[in-house]
Amino acid sequence: MKSPVVFVLILAATTFAAAAGITQIYASVNPVPVGNNVTLFSELPVTIGAWMFNNEIIVMIFPGGQVITNTWSNRITFNSTTSSLTIMSLQLEDSGVYTLQSVNNFVAQLTLSVQVPISNVTLRANATNLVEFNNTAVLMCSVLYGSSLSYVWVNGSSVVTTGGMVQLSNGGTTLTIVSVTRYDQGPFRCNVSNGVSQAVSLPVLLNISYGPSNATMMIMPMRSTYITGSNITLSCSADSIPSAMIQWMVDGMYLNQSGPQLQLQMVKESNSGNYQCLFYNPVTLLFSSKSAMINILEPIVAVVVNYTGGPVILNERLILHCEVTGVVASIQWWRNGQRITADNTTQMNNKTLIILSVQLSDNGNYQCQAFNSVSNMTSSPYTVQVNYGPWMPTIMGPNMAKAGDNATFSCYASSNPTSSYKWFFNDSLVANTSQYVTPLLTKEMSGMYTCVAFNNITGKNSTTYTMLTVLAPVTMASIKIVGAQPIQNHTFTLTCEASGDVDFIIWMYGWSQLYADNTRNFSMDQATLTFAPVMNSDNGNYQCIASNPLSSSSSQNFTLEVFYGPQMPTIMGPNMAKAGDNATFSCYASSNPTSSYKWFFNDSLVANTSQYVTPLLTKEMSGMYTCMAFNNITGKNSTTYTMLTVLAPVTMASIKIVGAQPIQNHTFTLTCEASGDVDFIIWMYGWSQLYADNTRNFSMDQATLTFAPVMNSDNGNYQCIASNPLSSSSSQNFTLEVFYGPQMPTIMGPNMAKAGDNATFSCYASSNPTSSYKWFFNDSLVANTSQYVTPLLTKEMSGTYTCMAFNNITGKNSTAYTMLTVFDYLKHVHIETPMTPAIAGNSYNLICNVSGPAGDVYWMKNGEPLHEDNRTVFSMDKKTITFNPLGQNDTGLYRCMTINAGWNMTSAPYMLIVYFGPQTPMIEGPAFAETGHYAVFHCSAMSRPPSQFTWWFNGSQVSNTSMFKTDLLSLNMSGEYTCMAYNYMTKQNSTNSKMLTVIEPIKSVMIRNNTVPINSKNFTLTCDVTGPYSTIYWMKDNMTLNMANLTMANLTMANLTMANLTMANLTMANLTMANLTMANLTATPHMSYHIKNNTLQFTPLTMHSDGTYQCVATNRAGPHKSPRYMLLVNYGPLSVNISGPGSTKVNLQVSLNCSADSRPACNFQWFFNNNSMDFNTGSVITFLANKGTQGSYMCKATNPVTNITMYQTTAFTVTAPLAHASALHFPSQGGLMLMGLFALSVPVLFS
Repeated sequence: MKSPVVFVLILAATTFAAAAGITQIYASVNPVPVGNNVTLFSELPVTIGAWMFNNEIIVMIFPGGQVITNTWSNRITFNSTTSSLTIMSLQLEDSGVYTLQSVNNFVAQLTLSVQVPISNVTLRANATNLVEFNNTAVLMCSVLYGSSLSYVWVNGSSVVTTGGMVQLSNGGTTLTIVSVTRYDQGPFRCNVSNGVSQAVSLPVLLNISYGPSNATMMIMPMRSTYITGSNITLSCSADSIPSAMIQWMVDGMYLNQSGPQLQLQMVKESNSGNYQCLFYNPVTLLFSSKSAMINILEPIVAVVVNYTGGPVILNERLILHCEVTGVVASIQWWRNGQRITADNTTQMNNKTLIILSVQLSDNGNYQCQAFNSVSNMTSSPYTVQVNYGPWMPTIMGPNMAKAGDNATFSCYASSNPTSSYKWFFNDSLVANTSQYVTPLLTKEMSGMYTCVAFNNITGKNSTTYTMLTVLAPVTMASIKIVGAQPIQNHTFTLTCEASGDVDFIIWMYGWSQLYADNTRNFSMDQATLTFAPVMNSDNGNYQCIASNPLSSSSSQNFTLEVFYGPQMPTIMGPNMAKAGDNATFSCYASSNPTSSYKWFFNDSLVANTSQYVTPLLTKEMSGMYTCMAFNNITGKNSTTYTMLTVLAPVTMASIKIVGAQPIQNHTFTLTCEASGDVDFIIWMYGWSQLYADNTRNFSMDQATLTFAPVMNSDNGNYQCIASNPLSSSSSQNFTLEVFYGPQMPTIMGPNMAKAGDNATFSCYASSNPTSSYKWFFNDSLVANTSQYVTPLLTKEMSGTYTCMAFNNITGKNSTAYTMLTVFDYLKHVHIETPMTPAIAGNSYNLICNVSGPAGDVYWMKNGEPLHEDNRTVFSMDKKTITFNPLGQNDTGLYRCMTINAGWNMTSAPYMLIVYFGPQTPMIEGPAFAETGHYAVFHCSAMSRPPSQFTWWFNGSQVSNTSMFKTDLLSLNMSGEYTCMAYNYMTKQNSTNSKMLTVIEPIKSVMIRNNTVPINSKNFTLTCDVTGPYSTIYWMKDNMTLNMANLTMANLTMANLTMANLTMANLTMANLTMANLTMANLTATPHMSYHIKNNTLQFTPLTMHSDGTYQCVATNRAGPHKSPRYMLLVNYGPLSVNISGPGSTKVNLQVSLNCSADSRPACNFQWFFNNNSMDFNTGSVITFLANKGTQGSYMCKATNPVTNITMYQTTAFTVTAPLAHASALHFPSQGGLMLMGLFALSVPVLFS
């Protein structure tokens, strides 16, 4: 190892690199009280570097040792493993900046503050007895010991803030409150603190006098007016310190009463007045007062409604009086619980209610209610009943009655009180009651019945009457014919006959009443119905109903059937027919009775039936066919005729051209020819009928179609259809194709071209037939085809190129032209680059080299337009792009594009690769490793092209690859492993280091146990570890067992004291490596266990303890797992079950199976009727069913490991066959004995 003096010189000459990563140092406590110790920690250990205080070195650190400066040697302790620094007995001058420097790795700083603890804080005030708004309070806080002091003032529980009347001075030690208020009483405290301590003064209270203010008066109970005899309490208060003196006054006169309360007992009206309380503070010398008005009144004693008039009669005046004892402020009147208000019929004057014209609605209970401010009282109800009537009587009874019946009449007239009644018949008194029943009626008892009603209170009467008519009943209605039978259009009469008093006759037709109309008339008495004349429409059922208001009689139905006809016949048959066919005619005439028929052709009889079929038709058989119908009852006949035309069929329709061929805008004619009797010709265009329009016209007979003129739009398929009503013929399609054109030609071709290229022009003009073409260049013929390809172009071939199209049928031509400009072309475009490589941080150029007439130049990167920024600059002509400096993100695919007036060209892509790096390497590898093992380190660094790597250990090169695998490790291979990355393009290198500490290995980890695992018994697994280890933890089924029950007592037993923990290097980092995080601590329900030293103790085992266990021993190099240990807990038997039949028939084979829940499997033994059956000790027993084998079977299950035994019993019975059930009959005790002997012999048989 080099001399420490030499190392100091090297350290002093080293320029410290910037930190490779963010590393912090921290203090065990900061700030620190004077005289205490502090430890400064680093997140990373330092191999080469120094601790410094205010830029002065405290400790110099180098591999294998350190040097402490003399001034600090007796006050500090340095931990070389963690690089922590402990400073003892700190003083104020130890405050400052502490720096930890790691060479070529990091620099970290910490500001440490050393402070004197605070003691003896006192608070005093210049004065404590103050008057609100008059005095200023000054409070002063002092501290005997302490440094770096901070002051906070507290009023009660609130922090005092400055502003307005509150000020802090003398560094916060003095609090001044100008013009104190009542809210500044305190208690005030002074809270003094620094980083290491805090102290609070004793409280100081200010005695601030104020008031009186906010004076209030409370009156209990609170009323606007009080009733005599009340007790009233008046209470006054005001905010005041000291308490104000209070004096009472009423109406400006002092009362012999002081203090906050005034009691008024059993008050009288004379106690009313303005009461006032007067406040006085003897310290502030201020006055205040509060007053209130007290009104006292006597209550109302009695209220009565009084009426002095006679009976209350409708429409007369009613006056009621309200008599009240006591002071009255107001009166309200009520009727039937509803308040009465004044209107044009009701007046209220003082205590009087006047109803000007009393109505029935004024009936009811009346009350008056009297009010004053302390009471109200309502009178008892006074009932008003209005007398009236009688009003006009109402009679209930018949106005008609049948002879021989009684008639009952009831009379009622509204009246109060109820009226008396009298009945008169034709002015003769017949009854003195409201109801009158006549004797048995005769026709002479028809007449006037009168009712008279009388009210003996109002002295009024009222009369009304009703008329009664007595009628004989109607019977035996019937309909009879009067005169001739019903012949259509003749007069026909029916009459209705009946006996009794017939008042009305109505006629029914069908189900509806019949009324007179223009052909049907009734006699005055409705008895006779006359049809004038009778019509077919009058057919149907007729009925007459004779009636009076009390009875009726209906006739039987009379069916009317009118004789008529024959009416005008109707002929069904053709009016046209083809020669050679038959024609069929049918004749029918409406008639009652049915008519007979005859047929005539041109006045010659040809048939005597309603239907006539002609012979085969000829054209001579066209003519009139007449039908005659005859009715032998009415003696009438009727004739009609139809015309028949016999036609020859239409055939051989065709279309022909008349005159010239169809040339656009010329007249063109088509004609339609056909043979036969042609009546109509229609023309079709496409699939639709063609009609005349402004260019297409038809001749009168539609045979000729003229286009004037014919147009391109007329092209298509035409057809003519010649027809008569019986036949038609359609021509073949005639396709019209109009000759036209040529129209204006269209030229396809370039308007610009490069010199040395060919230009191709295509010409097309719409024309029928197709046009022929000619090309002209500057009026010179150059081609006779529709397409023209120029020779190789020169600039002189710029000019006008004309195309002419010619139609040899229409004799017309048409021309068009295009302009061509010939220009020089771009030859090539490419990107030129400097010879030097593109290295990040340097300047670099790209040049766009263009051959030919260049116009504008554009640059693209990765297919996107490239724009200038503060590093990327274009030249004036944009042919050169400068990167200053190059960055890593300038790598990409570049193109330049040039555009001139007629062409553009893009360069081939150029891939710009920017070389950079290497950046600071990243090292992956262990910080700790065991002797006898390998350590593997991987080094990577951002770089283009990829860096080359070399590894160094303690200054010697050990590898030239990115991965370095050490030899088998020994303790002397601890140290710093450095990776250097080198970029052969940028000629740069970068290094990083990692510390490796080699420790003694854990050689083996094994689980052992010395007992058999049995359910519900304690069981221990022991973890045997060979080699030094830090911790042991246990895993079950790949999950870490919860170690929450490792109490402090367990830790003590494991000898893992704090000192041991330090020796075992169980830092927080190691615990993380051992995977002992809270996330890995899994709960283990249904298991009871604890971990003690290197043992896992089950207290006791359960079946849930089954699983695969491993113990894991850890050191700083990582965890070491034992081989898997499979724990299977022996248990049971927990339950025993016997399966098999409980009964069966004789001589059948029976098997019983015994099973038990157990590990391992149980041994089984069977017992029959409590006797051992040694012949079968397995789980299954088989026997033959008979009387000797029925009984109780017991299975005994024994676990050979747990030695637990359980039993299960089942009963088995034998049933005899049904056919022999009656044979099992034992008539005597002797028979039963024989049965018993047989049962005893069964075991002998089995043995």
